[in-house]
Amino acid sequence: MKYIVRGQRFQVTDALRDYAEKKLSRLEKYFEAPTSEATVTLSVTKGQHVVEVTIPLVGVMLRAEDKSDDMYASIDVVVDKLERQIRKHKTRLNRKFRQGAGVRSLFEDEGATAVRVLDEEDDLELVRTKRFTLKPMDIEEAILQMNMIGHNFFVFSNIDNKEVNVVYKRNDGKYGLIEQG
Repeated sequence: MKYIVRGQRFQVTDALRDYAEKKLSRLEKYFEAPTSEATVTLSVTKGQHVVEVTIPLVGVMLRAEDKSDDMYASIDVVVDKLERQIRKHKTRLNRKFRQGAGVRSLFEDEGATAVRVLDEEDDLELVRTKRFTLKPMDIEEAILQMNMIGHNFFVFSNIDNKEVNVVYKRNDGKYGLIEQG
């Protein structure tokens, strides 16, 4: 795996880069084929050391973030989070495969659809636009994907009704579903 370690308003030392690469390399045992690259962003904001790691895979985006008083501790926590995500995802795929859905139905692609994500601020200024392919999946897989990327909502193509749906995390810790009317 190739590692892109960068600092955001922060100078990355060789020791810190080596530590991050060494810790992340323990995730390679979970991948049958080598993945292209992992992006590691290190920053310091208001005295908090922030580590964010993104690993794009086919059909899945692994992402974890941690903030603490120590950059090395944040790296450790992020790697642990990613390891849990990978195990959870592999368990889910294995269960789905055993239930007869097969690998082919998990990775079918029915065309690309663009979706805009709005990061709301008080003045409703659009600060970011994202484009991605909506992969057909069931509600449970959409919730899993949402949790893996660390967001509180996830837009997906519902495999049951072929419509664009949104799952979201409620304040009570449970999940909600938004369907087209």
